[in-house]
Amino acid sequence: MEPLSHRGLPRLSWIDTLYSNFSYGTDEYDGEGNEEQKGPPEGSETMPYIDESPTMSPQLSARSQGGGDGVSPTPPEGLAPGVEAGKGLEMRKLVLSGFLASEEIYINQLEALLLPMKPLKATATTSQPVLTIQQIETIFYKIQDIYEIHKEFYDNLCPKVQQWDSQVTMGHLFQKLASQLGVYKAFVDNYKVALETAEKCSQSNNQFQKISEELKVKGPKDSKDSHTSVTMEALLYKPIDRVTRSTLVLHDLLKHTPVDHPDYPLLQDALRISQNFLSSINEDIDPRRTAVTTPKGEESEASPQVHPFPDHELEDMKMKISALKSEIQKEKANKGQSRAIERLKKKMFENEFLLLLNSPTIPFRIHNRNGKSYLFLLSSDYERSEWREAIQKLQKKDLQAFVLSSVELQVLTGSCFKLRTVHNIPVTSNKDDDESPGLYGFLHVIVHSAKGFKQSANLYCTLEVDSFGYFVSKAKTRVFRDTAEPKWDEEFEIELEGSQSLRILCYEKCYDKTKVNKDNNEIVDKIMGKGQIQLDPQTVETKNWHTDVIEMNGIKVEFSMKFTSRDMSLKRTPSKKQTGVFGVKISVVTKRERSKVPYIVRQCVEEVEKRGIEEVGIYRISGVATDIQALKAVFDANNKDILLMLSDMDINAIAGTLKLYFRELPEPLLTDRLYPAFMEGIALSDPAAKENCMMHLLRSLPDPNLITFLFLLEHLKRVAEKEPINKMSLHNLATVFGPTLLRPSEVESKAHLTSAADIWSHDVMAQVQVLLYYLQHPPISFAELKRNTLYFSTDV
Repeated sequence: MEPLSHRGLPRLSWIDTLYSNFSYGTDEYDGEGNEEQKGPPEGSETMPYIDESPTMSPQLSARSQGGGDGVSPTPPEGLAPGVEAGKGLEMRKLVLSGFLASEEIYINQLEALLLPMKPLKATATTSQPVLTIQQIETIFYKIQDIYEIHKEFYDNLCPKVQQWDSQVTMGHLFQKLASQLGVYKAFVDNYKVALETAEKCSQSNNQFQKISEELKVKGPKDSKDSHTSVTMEALLYKPIDRVTRSTLVLHDLLKHTPVDHPDYPLLQDALRISQNFLSSINEDIDPRRTAVTTPKGEESEASPQVHPFPDHELEDMKMKISALKSEIQKEKANKGQSRAIERLKKKMFENEFLLLLNSPTIPFRIHNRNGKSYLFLLSSDYERSEWREAIQKLQKKDLQAFVLSSVELQVLTGSCFKLRTVHNIPVTSNKDDDESPGLYGFLHVIVHSAKGFKQSANLYCTLEVDSFGYFVSKAKTRVFRDTAEPKWDEEFEIELEGSQSLRILCYEKCYDKTKVNKDNNEIVDKIMGKGQIQLDPQTVETKNWHTDVIEMNGIKVEFSMKFTSRDMSLKRTPSKKQTGVFGVKISVVTKRERSKVPYIVRQCVEEVEKRGIEEVGIYRISGVATDIQALKAVFDANNKDILLMLSDMDINAIAGTLKLYFRELPEPLLTDRLYPAFMEGIALSDPAAKENCMMHLLRSLPDPNLITFLFLLEHLKRVAEKEPINKMSLHNLATVFGPTLLRPSEVESKAHLTSAADIWSHDVMAQVQVLLYYLQHPPISFAELKRNTLYFSTDV
């Protein structure tokens, strides 16, 4: 039989589990309202999910919702801006109602844990006891006390939330709850023994094993599920989880409580007590006892394995680097303290090193003369080509005569080591302090033609730009067949995110299916040449096209480019021609078409799902600009040839047309009105409060916007299901579509944002996180959403 400790919980020692939870996601307060944010500790990805609110699913852990990782923007103090004039969305109320919903679940869990205690005690004095009194008291130690504390807290808080008043005071209830943390200290001290006792009893007694494997937890009011089955071990973990949850809620409440509100000092005091309690628990942990236990059948630490970072974590690193760069620029502009700047730089360098170590993906195998081969993973085709060229140069030189004695070799390696410790190796993307922060906006590039090929071939080019210090492929020309002088004349619109360089790579298309790379099972096209140019703001930022030639291995590629700044591209200019669809309100289009989702959205989605869902980089790779403009004109004119044109068009152009439609809406799909509330909702730390807020915001959208958003959401999830083939994860799609669906129109953006760099370093990350939250959420039904008001009716 599998040991009990290996079933419901992550495979960590109890102290690791405890430490990762007490450290995770909370922002440290010094008691004066100042916070120091810190990210999740190592190992936090293995922690169990936090209690769910009524509409949450177990898959949505605090981590996956972006809670508390210090990247989301911190909203200003006080109540959130109104959802509607005269109807205010008070974030404080949403935080409390969400917490109250999760508190009910927690009480139900404690009740389920206490349910078998009485019959077990009753049999303990009989001739056939299931457990002894001592065993019962060890396993259920302090559960009754914890239950009574929370039942009283819930009974006092519930009427205050249900009969809401903006001046309602409840800080004293949280203060009292915090003052009773001594009971939790006793529970924590006994937790390890309780688990061990439960495991031993389960192994020695079949009756207790059946009880402990399936405890029935009552579902929340109005829930479809009347009961759920949970193991005793999972329930015993809930009180540990709850202390962290209460701290997150206090953090959120303070953020959305005005300083002059009578609750503010009480909540601050409760948070101080909670933080001190968590700190004292962490200090009590002896570092020597925190070694991870190795379950049977798993490899020990003696044989470490390299686990690649998931895409979304790499994207998070890029976002963090961008945010930190922006913070450094702000500190410099405000003549901030050098210590603060150095601390930010240190964090940025750490993330850059992590990105450098974990981002390589393209295999490059090197063989030596003895038949051995070595596999390197590089970050892009450009780097692979550089390696290949460097090796070929070395092979041409005669290195045979170069022999070192063992002593000389030792001296040389020793010198290299010393050199490494006293010099910074320039492997990260950090540049000189006075260097340009990069360009934000749209780069229009026309790839004209290429010359210098020695023989005819099937040729195409790809365009890459750096994004957060990391190169991403953004466009690809069509394949020009059987020629030594290809003339593409194709225009692309490439979104820049603090970009400093443009790369052009020229390839020969390989159609031979026998030439498959054994490392990644993909046909490898032959790289013919590569080149890179710096995007100098002075040269690029002109209204006119700038023509240039890039030279690569004897090949010359002619191209033109011009740049549109982010400030210009933010304009969501309403169309003067209301008979079209681009730049026209979504409600006007759906009413005219008598449809729930605009025809253009349905047709583009259908075509992408029919023949583009397995296309590598779908939605990330730009389509040809002239094709997109042609499609735009056809949809605006409601031409009868739309379907025929769609079936013949390059799939990236269709994907680009869909993105352009959302980008040109007079206001974002998720509306200007709700934009500030989305920014505040995604920044909430407590998962239940976040769930309450994010679902409430969807309900607040006009019906055409909501139905279209849900339609698009399900499509993007289907695209992400093909990630192994198309390389587009949920996070990649959120990065592409988040700003498009949320970026406010010009008037709103001026009210909220100060500069192009601020847009991309701060708000864009939150925009991506908002869409990612919904993409990671279980399916959201329009009817269900409209039917379910807040769990506690607060008339928001």
